[in-house]
Amino acid sequence: QVLLEESGGGSVQPGGSLRLSCAASGDTYNLNYMGWFRQTPEKEREGVAIVYSIGGRTVYADTLQGRFTISQASGKYTVSLQMSSLKPEDTAMYYCAAGTTVYATWAPLSAYSPKYWGQGTQVTVSS
Repeated sequence: QVLLEESGGGSVQPGGSLRLSCAASGDTYNLNYMGWFRQTPEKEREGVAIVYSIGGRTVYADTLQGRFTISQASGKYTVSLQMSSLKPEDTAMYYCAAGTTVYATWAPLSAYSPKYWGQGTQVTVSS
């Protein structure tokens, strides 16, 4: 079993920045990737970004337009999401997720099905 503990999030004005962090514990030895997904009551859950623990390959949602950056700590099982130029449409519950599957390089985030999920942290962008 893997436990994912999130931190960060909160409220920010449009154009501002926030940083989310997630630490994995437990049976992390078989994790291949960690990342972030988000969901609002009006939309289905969508992938934001993921990073592979070996090699550091990253996959981002096309809609982010380079505003978010995912990174992993040297211990590999802690990841952060730096969010910049935040927009009201970024408002959502953000979930840390982790999985054991290695996906093809061309696979979009919509193909990912993480095995483990955090409790979620709310990000609100509003003036």
